[in-house]
Amino acid sequence: MSSIFTKIVNGEIPCYKVAEEEQFLAFLDVNPNAVGHTLCIPKQEIDKLFDMDEELYLGLMRFSKKVAAALEKTVPCERIGMAVIGLEVPHAHVHLIPIHEMNEMRFQNKVALTKEEFETLATKIQQNL
Repeated sequence: MSSIFTKIVNGEIPCYKVAEEEQFLAFLDVNPNAVGHTLCIPKQEIDKLFDMDEELYLGLMRFSKKVAAALEKTVPCERIGMAVIGLEVPHAHVHLIPIHEMNEMRFQNKVALTKEEFETLATKIQQNL
């Protein structure tokens, strides 16, 4: 059965797309820790990050770095935190989260955005790529 991320890749579920390359996709997390919380995924469904072959893994890291740079230009923050947890969706993914302090990486406090706020934010990040 396809993961929710594969359904997003296939266009079956909409997303707030931030960036896309042949093998990778970045989109805003709809249950974000902070404004700008972005997920970077390989389009190929692979459950665990470290099960990816080295080329794909390094490609995901390069892609995530590019997205993080655009995110940092867009959302005021101290830095972009990165997390790989892998339990919530069985599809390898990297969380990029604009943060001001360590506590913001705990996945306990969430922020709410309207559809319009998500759309505006995604467009602004795209413009900074």
